[in-house]
Amino acid sequence: MPRMGTVNKEKYKTLKDVFDMFTEKNLFKLISQGYIDGLEGPLSMGKEANVFLARSSEELRVVKIYRLQTCDFNKMYDYIKADPRYTNLKRDRREVIFSWAQREFRNLLIAREKGMRVPTPYVAKDNILIMECVGGENVAQKLVKHKPQNIESFFKETIKQITLLYKANLIHADLSGFNILNDNEKPVLIDMSQATPLNNPNAEEYLKRDVHNICKLFDKWGLEIDEKKIIEQIKKQKV
Repeated sequence: MPRMGTVNKEKYKTLKDVFDMFTEKNLFKLISQGYIDGLEGPLSMGKEANVFLARSSEELRVVKIYRLQTCDFNKMYDYIKADPRYTNLKRDRREVIFSWAQREFRNLLIAREKGMRVPTPYVAKDNILIMECVGGENVAQKLVKHKPQNIESFFKETIKQITLLYKANLIHADLSGFNILNDNEKPVLIDMSQATPLNNPNAEEYLKRDVHNICKLFDKWGLEIDEKKIIEQIKKQKV
């Protein structure tokens, strides 16, 4: 099994204060299992999770760590309790956070199987998710920071991805320009932890919100869009 080299140990020490002991233990376990060699540095810091770049041999990977102490697990629970796949979930902080990470892993697998452009997930361990780094060494940027050259083409491809997800019986439920990457002028959907099946009682509301958020962004960039027509178009593909 690969071991963490001295350089990676030093890099890890500079980030160590971000983690609790439980997360540190799991990180080292994943390193010893060969999923990553060590953390390279922070990629983004969100409300619920910290995201880091990591190296696996010569390949860059992404390590998403859901914070155990400071994330709003009540908000997570409110979202996940309506997901028919998690009806027996207890309102326990760790159980909810672990299920949240596992849910993202599970949703990414479903999306990949349906041919969607999402990161390939490698492993989920409690509050840690390791997945593909989209763009490799040229890390793909979020859509809000990297406006596409061909706005209309990018929009159509984004709607195609939403439609593929819908055909897979899932709705993203938190879609915006912050969780779509621009990878060489192609959209890649990320942050799939909130994605929920169509038989969630709130599914219709989530779909409308996702479409509204995307249309609002592209409208800002000068594209004229009929939201109602887009929703009808997505639903029609399910039949």
